[in-house]
Amino acid sequence: MVPPHSPRRLPPLNAVRAFEAAARHGNFTRAADELSVTQGAVSHQVRSLEEWFGFPLFERHKREVRLTQKGETYLAFVRAMLNELHSVTQMVRGKTTEESLCISVPESFAVNWLIGRLGSFAERHPELTIRLTSQNQIDDQGRVVGEEGPHWVDLRIRYGRAKWPGLRVLKLFDEQVFPVCSPGYAVGGLRELTDLGDHALIHDDMQMSWASWLRAVGADHISPPHGPAFSHSHMALQAAAAGLGIALGRSVLTHDYLASGALIRPFDAYVPAEHGYYLLCQERMANLPKIQAFKLWIAEQVKEFGPPAVA
Repeated sequence: MVPPHSPRRLPPLNAVRAFEAAARHGNFTRAADELSVTQGAVSHQVRSLEEWFGFPLFERHKREVRLTQKGETYLAFVRAMLNELHSVTQMVRGKTTEESLCISVPESFAVNWLIGRLGSFAERHPELTIRLTSQNQIDDQGRVVGEEGPHWVDLRIRYGRAKWPGLRVLKLFDEQVFPVCSPGYAVGGLRELTDLGDHALIHDDMQMSWASWLRAVGADHISPPHGPAFSHSHMALQAAAAGLGIALGRSVLTHDYLASGALIRPFDAYVPAEHGYYLLCQERMANLPKIQAFKLWIAEQVKEFGPPAVA
């Protein structure tokens, strides 16, 4: 940390701005158009920043520039700082100009729980535009790479065991795992766990296996017939609701299905899930108004599952 009265040794800030624009566009000419300067001016600014560091930030090619590894590392911090500066400036000015809040989220969690509740957040914060993206679109630098070009993730929701060093972590849910099926499928044939041996079980690649679940409840002697398999939990739950068999559901993902009656729990037996849901953000972004707004909102939403806790 810099002592209170010590001068900060900062790089030339105009050069930092030119560097960020060039990195985002992958081209000095387009960066110059954005900044309303010449291509030569952008090139000069970037070169002065590289001289200040003593190493290159870009690899130069005929029609484009590409970040070096050190350039990628520096860009991650520069972009976060510029975003934070923009947000704080808007807050101090009392402006409510629209800005985006990009959240990386597991697909099944988005489909089965989050999207149906986002309307209340939008009503509370009309100045924020929510952008959801799946976690498999995130690169190593925390960027979403898509057709519109790279943009940065503000928050991440992850299913795991709270092992994310260097990030601010808020635990949202613990879960239970239990069988679910449609009401019609259960009629007349599901009273005891042993009845599972007569029914098709739906398999979910993202979920605890049926073999593990049966072993955990002391029913591994049961050998049910093999049923359909799906790569995502929301597909498996849709299949169960459609009457294709019995799926293993987690308490968060099945909550709305159970509340609406689309799915039921034919047995009381359950197994505690090994993982939970967590909300993650960079420490340096944790106090941004838009981050705080979403954290407050989602903490209110999860009260029905118990209070969130810092992991």
